[in-house]
Amino acid sequence: MNIFYNINGVGDVLLVQLALTRPESIVIKSQGDVTLIHDEVTGELTAFNLFNASSYVKNEAVGEVELTEEVAGQLQDALLKNGVEIKLDIDFTPKFVVGHILTKEKHPNADKLSVCTVDVGSETVQIVCGAPNVDAGQKVVVAKVGAVMPSGMVIRDAELRGVPSAGMICSAKELGLPDAPEEKGILVLDNNAVTGEIFTK
Repeated sequence: MNIFYNINGVGDVLLVQLALTRPESIVIKSQGDVTLIHDEVTGELTAFNLFNASSYVKNEAVGEVELTEEVAGQLQDALLKNGVEIKLDIDFTPKFVVGHILTKEKHPNADKLSVCTVDVGSETVQIVCGAPNVDAGQKVVVAKVGAVMPSGMVIRDAELRGVPSAGMICSAKELGLPDAPEEKGILVLDNNAVTGEIFTK
């Protein structure tokens, strides 16, 4: 789940993204201050908008809203107050973590891409990476599926030139770090960084 709020640009509305896939067509249904957005084909609830949000959720953020247990509880209460009987299934696991690149192989269909297997602590994932300095053995920052980058981009399961990729190995610039170098390349962490730990700026 990802939550966004911009009172100046959008108004007093929380935009709550539940699914990472983009439906081709949607069905909208409103109940009180809640507008539900379903995938027309699958019927899946993909998102909802909460109007008059400040009367339900304590929030001072502009842009992405940090998903805490308190915010999740307030969202669940807001749904119930508007007669929406949906139980939110929320993943509180960190989305930016230290990863350990176990293997790096050349992409079969692209000269400048590498296919990496990366240990992120809770699992091992396959990530396609285009950075020229990526290599096996490195400790890196991984944006897992569901992460929201400083640019606003949401990380989704993807397929790059026919190879599945679950996450992104990040550069300092992509992470919005101060004094990030302009040249292309991932951020390589100290080898003492602990695999799976939350990465904080």
